[in-house]
Amino acid sequence: MPEHHKAQGVVEAVLPRSLFRVRLADGAAITASLATRARRVTVKVLPGDNVTVEVSPYDPTKGRITERLK
Repeated sequence: MPEHHKAQGVVEAVLPRSLFRVRLADGAAITASLATRARRVTVKVLPGDNVTVEVSPYDPTKGRITERLK
């Protein structure tokens, strides 16, 4: 099974259906959802928050927010 690439970025916008537009440190913009663990502990993510994202190895424009950074 391919490994997910971890990256850090900033949430730019909140989209419908619990999706977020995240601008990564390398300048790429991806669409990300919240990981199940983050959803379970009710992490609130707002525009401007720094987050850690797992980028999909199959589609580099999709990802999963795993952590909200302080």
